[in-house]
Amino acid sequence: MRASRLLSILLLLQAHGRLTAAELAGHLEVSVRTVYRDVESLHAAGIPLYGEAGHAGGYRLVDGWRTRLTGLTAEEADRLLFAGLPGPAAELGYQSVVDTLRLKLHAALPAPLADRAARLQERFHLDTPGWYSDGDPSPYLAPTAEAVWRQHRIRVHYRSWTGDVQRVLEPYGLVLKGGRWYVVAARPDRPDPATYRVNQILDLTPLDEPFDRPGFDLPGWWRAHVVAFRAGLRRDEATVRLSPRGRERLRELASDAVVAAVDASAGPPDPAGWVYAVVPIESLTHAHADLLRLGAEVEVLSPAALRDRLADTAGALAALYHRPPG
Repeated sequence: MRASRLLSILLLLQAHGRLTAAELAGHLEVSVRTVYRDVESLHAAGIPLYGEAGHAGGYRLVDGWRTRLTGLTAEEADRLLFAGLPGPAAELGYQSVVDTLRLKLHAALPAPLADRAARLQERFHLDTPGWYSDGDPSPYLAPTAEAVWRQHRIRVHYRSWTGDVQRVLEPYGLVLKGGRWYVVAARPDRPDPATYRVNQILDLTPLDEPFDRPGFDLPGWWRAHVVAFRAGLRRDEATVRLSPRGRERLRELASDAVVAAVDASAGPPDPAGWVYAVVPIESLTHAHADLLRLGAEVEVLSPAALRDRLADTAGALAALYHRPPG
């Protein structure tokens, strides 16, 4: 662990030029006292490292000196995909490896390219979870990833939409979609892959049972799965009246497919700006919840069952918030 930290100090100084003890301690998540001891060890090993006092001081390497210890380990090479994805890397338990990997890649670049890479990191940031969620934490994400990598079966206690079930899975791959992790897996008795949300795994037991992974194209399979999923979502439709504000709000809340369907079906606006349109819906229950978010900016004309549900909810809300006269 300490040897890795000493190398990290060299790579950090090589990448940044000059850093204070406090800055090094922040990068390495250790105390300033630990940094002082590590610097003394590097001095004793003959590394041309020196400190400068004063407000603009800090540690730096002698000009022109560069470490040659920038080769990637097998584990770092395996994690190369996550070098630009700090959030997912942390969730999978790869953060420390990816941090060292990024340092090595930066140290190996010529100075002009290293400067461009540093500016890129300063100016672009990828944040995968949505605004109203911190992601999809799960205590079983790391062991699921390990099973995917080792190509071993897992036994899970899983919360499906029909209830809690026990499954033995052969995990083919992990997918991060909208801040949520999914494992694509087959079953020994059912070879067709399916998706399982990792957050819904209630318990997981790794099994010492390797399985044969077919020539499985994870990106291609996932793209086809998403297309089929979206097509299956919209099995019915509702006829509605939308106010100008409701139509604007719909663009913020609904999927691109719903917005496109409304745009294609909308008639000319009436004098108040309201339009008639057809909205694709998945089910009465989902449509009821989705359209309630538009409040009084939408009126459902059909189907009658959906209109009645919304009318009942509106009546209940009116009774709940009724204010006595005066």
